[in-house]
Amino acid sequence: MTDPFDLTEVPPTTVAAEPSYLDDLNESQREAVETTDGPVLMLAGAGTGKTRALTTRLAHILMTGRARSWEILAVTFTNKAAREMRERVAALVRRPVEGWWIGTFHAQGARILRSHAEMVGLRPNFTILDTDDQVRLVKQLLEVHAIDEKRNPARVVLGVIQRWKDRGLTPDKVTPAENSEAAEGRILDIYRDYQERLTGLNAADFGDLLLHCLTLFQRAPDVLAKYQAQFRYILVDEYQDTNVAQYLWLRLLAAGHRNICCVGDDDQSIYSWRGAEVGNILRFEEDFPGARVIRLERNYRSTPHILGAASGLIANNESRLGKALWTELGEGERVMLRGVWDGEEEARFVCEEVEALQTKGNSLSDMAVLVRAGFQTREFEERLIVLGIPYRVVGGPRFYERLEIRDALAYLRVIVQPDDDLAFERIVNTPKRGVGKVALNTIHGLARTSREPLSTAVQQLVETDEFRPKLRAALASLMADFKRWRGLVGVMDHPELAATVLNESGYIEMWKLDRSPEAPGRLENLKELVSALDEFDSLIDFLEHVSLVMENEEKTAAAKLTLMTLHGAKGLEFGTVFLPGWEEGLFPHQKALDESGAAGLEEERRLAYVGITRAKTRAYISFVANRHMFGRWQSAIPSRFIDELPEAHVEHVSGQGLYGGASSRGRRDAKHRQPEAMRDIPIISGAANDGFSVGQRIFHQKFGYGRVAVIDGNKLEIAFEKAGAKKVMAEFVETV
Repeated sequence: MTDPFDLTEVPPTTVAAEPSYLDDLNESQREAVETTDGPVLMLAGAGTGKTRALTTRLAHILMTGRARSWEILAVTFTNKAAREMRERVAALVRRPVEGWWIGTFHAQGARILRSHAEMVGLRPNFTILDTDDQVRLVKQLLEVHAIDEKRNPARVVLGVIQRWKDRGLTPDKVTPAENSEAAEGRILDIYRDYQERLTGLNAADFGDLLLHCLTLFQRAPDVLAKYQAQFRYILVDEYQDTNVAQYLWLRLLAAGHRNICCVGDDDQSIYSWRGAEVGNILRFEEDFPGARVIRLERNYRSTPHILGAASGLIANNESRLGKALWTELGEGERVMLRGVWDGEEEARFVCEEVEALQTKGNSLSDMAVLVRAGFQTREFEERLIVLGIPYRVVGGPRFYERLEIRDALAYLRVIVQPDDDLAFERIVNTPKRGVGKVALNTIHGLARTSREPLSTAVQQLVETDEFRPKLRAALASLMADFKRWRGLVGVMDHPELAATVLNESGYIEMWKLDRSPEAPGRLENLKELVSALDEFDSLIDFLEHVSLVMENEEKTAAAKLTLMTLHGAKGLEFGTVFLPGWEEGLFPHQKALDESGAAGLEEERRLAYVGITRAKTRAYISFVANRHMFGRWQSAIPSRFIDELPEAHVEHVSGQGLYGGASSRGRRDAKHRQPEAMRDIPIISGAANDGFSVGQRIFHQKFGYGRVAVIDGNKLEIAFEKAGAKKVMAEFVETV
């Protein structure tokens, strides 16, 4: 094999002392590029130019003759990142490069595995199964083991297996402590059978691409030694996102020359739910004694106030290596902290700011609303549509276009309009009722012959012997449900009716049993849908509104406001960033706290850090006093993260009756920090039941007049004269 960069015969001293590709690097970046030998951790903060440093380092190794292209292993997490790295390096060295080993973990693992497949029981032409094929295989094994797939969904079982693979555990390495109760306690047997079936099919799944490599390296030290000798330099991007299997794979390959450079930011490790282990980057110096840690701290993206707010927040994490971001950019605006009454007002505030910025010449494409949970986008979408502001939802469809929302709407449409064949066909087998293609063709055939709607055809078929008894019973039950639900229209409140339909149909239970990463978000979206109905007078009015929203043509304007989740925003940047929903339980998310405790809290804080550091010029953080969430009003407590933002970098602007800050500190100092026009507004103390007594008459700006029924610290249960019983925070009520 030949390479245009085979410079091994050229003494290093003949290479130019000051290559042009080093000219634009700052001192830390240059150090990271030129420290080529030995283990190096490039600890790169947000916006510090780590991609430039990484690609320049690769070009430098080539141009100085330290290695040829096939002697460098460069690992990324996405194909896009790999392409960008190839293009940048080629541009730096100004000629094409052959024999690259640049790509994702899976791609590089597959490349090694195909050369030595027989040593792990495969042939070189093995197939890599996609997720659908994996699920189908697990379903077959559940049937063989006589395990009820409804109680033990194949995706859940597969998820357990994949988590074991992410941790580098073959079936023989799963200890009793690692075992799971999934699949009625027989998950380990299924894992063994699953691997045997894959081998018999001459196939591997994505987890196997590294797992088999680990097995290969352990069984064949000579093969490992071959690759250790070949890869004289190893470069790894986004090291904080590696899982255990990836970590072990890298350590084995780097054990030869130890010339490994890992680039990452422990403060941006936000993917533990995908198997990422932040501990991999935190213990780099222990794993590679004598390692050089080079901190990239000069930020080229954000203003000092934005960096100060983000740095002050993340400093509250204990599990971090630490760095101090700085910039030479102008001071800029302080991070605006805005408290409002509810989610509707929050959406109104954000959209008003968007319009104001537009009038000042700021492009919509340089603005983003970053939410913690997908369901939050609905209120913003509704407001943006009303105002005619073009927007795009990144990482998923718009709220009313999401699969679970379309399914739920189909149920509601059939209740209102039994002749809606499209809606009926969508949900007749969702959740599964045994309606296959043959049964559906029979239904369609009768409907065409009798010129009746599908629902009428089904009603006729359940009274005959066309279908097997089990299917007849399932369809008869569905038709009886629709008849009962229609009888509740006008009798039951439409939000309550929607919740009843989704529960009694089994649709909610279907998603509760689903253990895919998307399932919790889908359940939250369904709860948000039920909440949305409360804003309309009837079910028909709501469905009409949705139809108009769905028919609203997406404008072809190039500039659009971006709506996306915080997880999806990593690696992006915008001039202006809006961060709504900073309330306890929502952000930090209660599920993260319940499942992972202190570690979960620290990851949520890292997510907040990522959100703030997406902003170049302006960052807005907002929270509400009351959030209409999942069908009922809830008093909200501002996020603890707000209390952790340094005062010097934050400007508090709250609505009438709200304290200027967000917590005990905010309430103590609210008068001092509020704008001049708000300083005379009375603020009620949040001390435990101070000034309140059972039976006392009070006033709440949203719910009106009522009397205190129960006092629980600074939480009050109040019987409102019009709104009924509600739980609210004492801070938001006034005595009368």
